[in-house]
Amino acid sequence: MSFRTPSVDYVEDVSPGSGALPPRAWYASSDAKSVSLNGSWRFRLSATADAEDDTFAEPGFDAGDWAEVTVPGHWVLQGHGSPVYTNHLYPFPVDPPHVPTENPTGDHLRVFDLPADWPADGGAVLRFDGVESCARVWLNGTDLGEFKGSRLPHEFAVGHLLKPSGNVLAVRVHQWSAGSYLEDQDQWWLPGIFRDVTLLHRPAGSALDFFVHASYDHVTGEGTLRVDSDVDGRVSVPELDIDVATGESVTVAVEPWTAETPRLYDGVLMTEGERVPLRVGFRTVVLEDGLIKVNGKAVLFKGVNRHEWHPVTGRALDLETMREDVLLMKRHNINAVRTSHYPPHPAFLDLCDEYGLWVIDECDLETHGFTEQDWRDNPVDDDRWTPALLDRAARMVERDKNHPSIVFWSLGNEAGTGRGLTAMAEWIHDRDPSRLVHYEGDWNCRDTDVYSRMYAFHDEVEKIGQGLDGGTHKRRELPFIQCEYAHAMGNGPGGLADYQELFEKYERLQGGFIWEWIDHGIQHPEFGYAYGGDFGEELHDGNFVCDGLVFPDRRPSPGLVEYKKVIEPVRIEGDPAGGTVRITNKQDFADLSALDFAWAYQVDGETVESGSLSVPPLAPGESADVKLPAPPANGPGGEAQWTVRALAAADTAWAPKGHVVAWGQVTVAERPVPCVTASAAPACGDGRITLGPAVFDARTGALRGVGGVEVSGLRLDVWRATTDNDDGAEWQSDTRYGVLWRTLGLHRMRHRLDGVELDGDALTVRTRVAPAAREVGLATVYRWVSDGDRLKLTVSVTPEGDWTVPLPRLGVRLGLPAADEVRWYGGGPGEAYPDTRTASMVGRWQSTVDELQTPYVRPQENGARSDVRWVEIGGLRIEGDPAFWFTARRWTTEQLDAARHRTDLTPGDTVWVNLDHGQHGIGSQSCGPGPLPRYFLRAEPAEFSFVISTAG
Repeated sequence: MSFRTPSVDYVEDVSPGSGALPPRAWYASSDAKSVSLNGSWRFRLSATADAEDDTFAEPGFDAGDWAEVTVPGHWVLQGHGSPVYTNHLYPFPVDPPHVPTENPTGDHLRVFDLPADWPADGGAVLRFDGVESCARVWLNGTDLGEFKGSRLPHEFAVGHLLKPSGNVLAVRVHQWSAGSYLEDQDQWWLPGIFRDVTLLHRPAGSALDFFVHASYDHVTGEGTLRVDSDVDGRVSVPELDIDVATGESVTVAVEPWTAETPRLYDGVLMTEGERVPLRVGFRTVVLEDGLIKVNGKAVLFKGVNRHEWHPVTGRALDLETMREDVLLMKRHNINAVRTSHYPPHPAFLDLCDEYGLWVIDECDLETHGFTEQDWRDNPVDDDRWTPALLDRAARMVERDKNHPSIVFWSLGNEAGTGRGLTAMAEWIHDRDPSRLVHYEGDWNCRDTDVYSRMYAFHDEVEKIGQGLDGGTHKRRELPFIQCEYAHAMGNGPGGLADYQELFEKYERLQGGFIWEWIDHGIQHPEFGYAYGGDFGEELHDGNFVCDGLVFPDRRPSPGLVEYKKVIEPVRIEGDPAGGTVRITNKQDFADLSALDFAWAYQVDGETVESGSLSVPPLAPGESADVKLPAPPANGPGGEAQWTVRALAAADTAWAPKGHVVAWGQVTVAERPVPCVTASAAPACGDGRITLGPAVFDARTGALRGVGGVEVSGLRLDVWRATTDNDDGAEWQSDTRYGVLWRTLGLHRMRHRLDGVELDGDALTVRTRVAPAAREVGLATVYRWVSDGDRLKLTVSVTPEGDWTVPLPRLGVRLGLPAADEVRWYGGGPGEAYPDTRTASMVGRWQSTVDELQTPYVRPQENGARSDVRWVEIGGLRIEGDPAFWFTARRWTTEQLDAARHRTDLTPGDTVWVNLDHGQHGIGSQSCGPGPLPRYFLRAEPAEFSFVISTAG
């Protein structure tokens, strides 16, 4: 038996490959046949690139004993090997262009027949929309070639090789290749054929490639259309009475395309052999007056970075999942997407055109791992790699050039600087001068049309807005965006409202893109969702891959709800004295005619009256003071407020009628402070102290019950299960407070009883709360009084020693034996913290203890409700003076802190309740800045009270 060793030199070749056709626009033909080759393929996995010969590609090969995998898909998510997550470290030795001999290689085999009506004339192309990371292709035993560029399309001419039945398509896919050095994006390494495979008939005279040029003149209101085509033909747009030859320009009155008003015109490109549907959007993108302008107006990007992700199928997304992403974005007021860090499936861009999203289309390029060696041997500064870089740029631009939603081409991400990037920028500028070029790593803006940064702190962003940031002369004249900011990892991000205030204050600041859209958790039977390290990886970056505004199942996180409020397109502010509300249209292009406005008058969180509010259809940037109706003359007393909402006036493509777009609240009358007149004296006997409805332990002064409701463990609490943002990133400075808190020992505070005193009508318990091994502490006094029915606790805290760090939280914790339903009056319905509370609406809310939990992939502090006036839980009603933060869980903070996955949390018999006077801010220090100083919970003298009674 002979064994033919296959040649695998192409795996480590820096070239983009061989045999593939030149890149062209992606489109679906109206009448040319196509065959989807998605579905079940035979599959064989080998440990090395040369472990098997290539006889499997020959007709007649028996693959009956092979496994099966689904295409599109990743074999490591289908039971063959394991995924690997690294943020920027290459999971193989850095020795470009070489890769390890241990190179998982998947042989894929598909046998297919042509449809009975497949035309006998013309040609055909075989199209791969995405394969990671290197593939070699055979059809009916003929070697078609090989390619790299995982998130880019590749086509092969195959018409001469096809036969009516029994066609054998063989694809050998290598996990590692020279191309892997160019694909070090912060994501899971997932080999496989993960996008569509399609056979396309190419009739004689079919369209090959074409470029739709559709500009808009905002002065005249006219659009100019020209379609350049490799094959001569005609262009028809019936709605505009356009019927011209390809290459000819025509100017007509049109409605422009914007992300707010995504007007598309249906057309068709007709060549001798084919009709191609067109969706034309007229818009003009320019750099003018130091600003990014579309159709003559500066735009403000309220964006997100979007990796493609599904918790089961990885980067293999179906159309409905992509649509779900776009609809969620639109419903949460997002207007822009950066396709981090590769071009998305082309269907996603169709959806951006249709529903309206500005797009930064980013090339499939990142060499971040070379930062470990100070960028030595970086491929983007090595001329040998430049053809591969240019190939990637061309395959992005040519595929996506006909999408009006795309306003920027991005060279890639975190690839340092070098001649290859300059070559890419020059090629793109020459090929498509109608769009701008972006690249964050080019701080001197040599190759780019915008000054772009990631995770710049608030103070630096303000200096940039003021033009005080220095830099080259060219940079100082360019607009600024944050292509990544507000790292949405775990609980957070905090500080969004503070960033948005800067973006809206300074003209040069044109917004930014949150990192990122979705948590990349992988559905797992044991962990719920797995992250880095859960598959036995030797090298990984843990849950840094879970940093999205939506959870892996695409449920919105509190961070997304907060972002929606921060970037809402209508500002609603009130003047309680004047009885008016000021409405401001914060959109760039659309007026307010698509919105209805409604008001509600609420007393103590309950709506007393409601109605509609007449608001003029304000143009972008305009404001109006609108008179509110008179408050009810004989309404109930208490805290009173107006709530005004902006609602979708009719069903839209992305939201139903009544969808809340924006809201605002105006307080008219402040809340009366809860008051308890001390009239019941404490009594001691049988080892107990009774005071009104409460029972205490006589020796320790610990509360044991209120009105028959058992209470345990009430004491001062300063610890929270650290968030990802508390812990910070390993490269951050010494302000990683989660680390400092643990070093100080705040997670293991000791409570010393100094005295239990019965003094007239009060029970006073004096304690000192301090960490072991440290001299700092908190002198804490609990003072209890009662009027016979209600119990009032006043907590006084005095810091002792030199406190150099803020506190995580400050309040009391207590345990209740049975609690499920929760009602409260305060902020809601979701969680909020000092710098994430913009979206917290004051009202009456109800939930269950389980529903109060926020299911972060890595468990951490979560679920606090802010500005709580009172809460009812477990048979108790608790009122606060001042308003407080409320949290309830079926596990302790310590158990939450120790958990790595949600499945580690086992509900206990006690519900642990936190009533917090203060919480430290959240920030986004898992990659960006920590909380601003104004959100610090400093160790300072504090006093706060709670009134406790039985609920009824």
